[in-house]
Amino acid sequence: MGAIQMLHLGDCLDVMHGIPDGSVDLTVTSPPYDNLRTYNGNNDQWGERVWRAVIADLYRVTADGGVVVWVVADATIKGSETGTSFKQALWAMECGFRLHDTMIYKKDAISFPDKNRYQHCFEYMFIFSKSKPKTTNLLQDRKNISFGRKVSGTNRRSNGQTIKASGYGQNIKQFGCRWSVWDISSDKGNTKEIKHPAKFPLQIATDHILSWSNPGDTVLDPFLGSGTTGVAAANTGRRFIGIERDPDYFAIAQARIGAAQADALAAASEGQPNVPPP
Repeated sequence: MGAIQMLHLGDCLDVMHGIPDGSVDLTVTSPPYDNLRTYNGNNDQWGERVWRAVIADLYRVTADGGVVVWVVADATIKGSETGTSFKQALWAMECGFRLHDTMIYKKDAISFPDKNRYQHCFEYMFIFSKSKPKTTNLLQDRKNISFGRKVSGTNRRSNGQTIKASGYGQNIKQFGCRWSVWDISSDKGNTKEIKHPAKFPLQIATDHILSWSNPGDTVLDPFLGSGTTGVAAANTGRRFIGIERDPDYFAIAQARIGAAQADALAAASEGQPNVPPP
């Protein structure tokens, strides 16, 4: 059975006031990055005043043990990076969130080449949690180069003593837990027909939803954009709340999420999973 999708056209600061306290299990979002791109002329609606208020309200609506995945990057102004992403992470901690993990989304292309610095090819994925995360379904898809061997070696304690490594003598599995740097194609799961300047890779949204939530949980994206997080939520059987202020992008998101919901319902009726392969 398909999960409920609630889509709102409007300013997230207004719409989020109507979301009950502690009702969201997971937020997966990619907010505007300084002024790296122009979103239909609405960049004047974004700045520190806005992101501070959004993060503070995210803490209110997040359930105890819930997680916020905040995917961001910094602009370079007058030869210096803004550092806004770090300011946002520190502010989230001031609001009460734990900085559970700092992850990297490594892209397969660059957008803004520079002559006096190494080419920038990544974005931060901050994992904020409200107390200890209640759900951690860590993805086990990293091939172990030592598959077939047995665990050996030692670990050193803080007092200098050595002990046998954890799992000593056990067979090494073929696949281990994924590392915190995710190498993902920037257009993975999105088509070129989607008219949005910063399409969020479907695999990123899908993999975070699988990692930090369970079927039936409520997922939020306050910066819905072209609707990728909503598509991933529909594919994985999560309830979803999406908010977008731009009518054109909202229409794109509605169509995409509606199609994904229909596919999920059809797959469920046939007893088939609807999660796209990595």
